[in-house]
Amino acid sequence: MGVLNELENATVAVADRVGPAVVGIGAGWGLGSGVVVAEGVVLTNAHNVSDPGVTLIFADGRTVQGQVSGHDIDGDLATIAVDTSGVTPVEWADAPARVGASVFALANPGGRGLRVTLGSVASVGRTFRGPRGRRVTGTVEHTAPMVKGSSGGPLVDASGRLVGLNTNRLGEGFYAALPADDDLRRRVDALSRGESPARPHLGVGLVPGRAARHIRRAAGLPDRDGVLIQEVEDGSPAANAGLRRGDLIVQAAGATVTTIDDLYQAVDGLGAGEALALSVVRGAEELSVSVTFAAGGAREEGTA
Repeated sequence: MGVLNELENATVAVADRVGPAVVGIGAGWGLGSGVVVAEGVVLTNAHNVSDPGVTLIFADGRTVQGQVSGHDIDGDLATIAVDTSGVTPVEWADAPARVGASVFALANPGGRGLRVTLGSVASVGRTFRGPRGRRVTGTVEHTAPMVKGSSGGPLVDASGRLVGLNTNRLGEGFYAALPADDDLRRRVDALSRGESPARPHLGVGLVPGRAARHIRRAAGLPDRDGVLIQEVEDGSPAANAGLRRGDLIVQAAGATVTTIDDLYQAVDGLGAGEALALSVVRGAEELSVSVTFAAGGAREEGTA
């Protein structure tokens, strides 16, 4: 019973210390959770906030309107400016999470009440794909169970200090969190100042190489390495350049494209105002396409 009592006491202590700083994003069956990281600043995942105005529900039941101050879709981070009066921000850990360490995941999905679960760090330095397909690296993989609407909530150590921001389910009982390291703190500070990163955005949904080959074979088309365009966002640079659903991208900026990462590497390597030269296969015909991006380089919404 001693161990069980220790676990109970630790869970209650974490809930009491951190719970008031955990907020719901969106009322009712809401979009996710967030956490107060500084006075007037709530941190959450970018995929939880699609509009500038956001409804937040605090642990005491207070419902307020906040405004997104910074948005990084590819890094899956967003900050919300809101009145956090009376709420003590979560304390950041001074050391990274270690494999085997006990951690607690907290959430307040849609303001329906605080959830606290216990798990352990299974691995560090993991990789997953963000909302638009770019790889997010260095994440913490843990086993603290999370219900729907928990993304954007804090992952804390036994002392209630922030070691990560929960972002998605990896499957088979494992979950990913962005590590609460110095890099994350710098990014959060920049976002809270309104400094959202600007990255070129093609505006396409993609099918990776192996699946693309299967689709082309099923249509009776010859095998080619590349990534297949599954959808094209209206009004996007890809649409303006004439790219279509079913086009196979085989080269970007003169380099062979065999994976989605190859394409993103070419896009991210563009200079300011530079067009992206693509070779695409449409049916059996190979075409050259030039994609230009708007000044500033980015659109922070879309499919991929």
